Amino acid sequence: MAKKEKAKKDSQLLVRINSDQRDAFLEACDELDTSAAREIRRFIKQFLKDHETNKSS
Repeated sequence: MAKKEKAKKDSQLLVRINSDQRDAFLEACDELDTSAAREIRRFIKQFLKDHETNKSS
């Protein structure tokens, strides 16, 4: 079984948030045994999927 080729991660996105929200998010990620970066990437992928437009128009 061939592994799915992963897209290269070659860009960064700087997001400014309230420090209390950041700390709570990082704590929640830690409790769920995941990383903040992984969860943000998951959110972005789902957001893009939910908001796809017909690009052939």
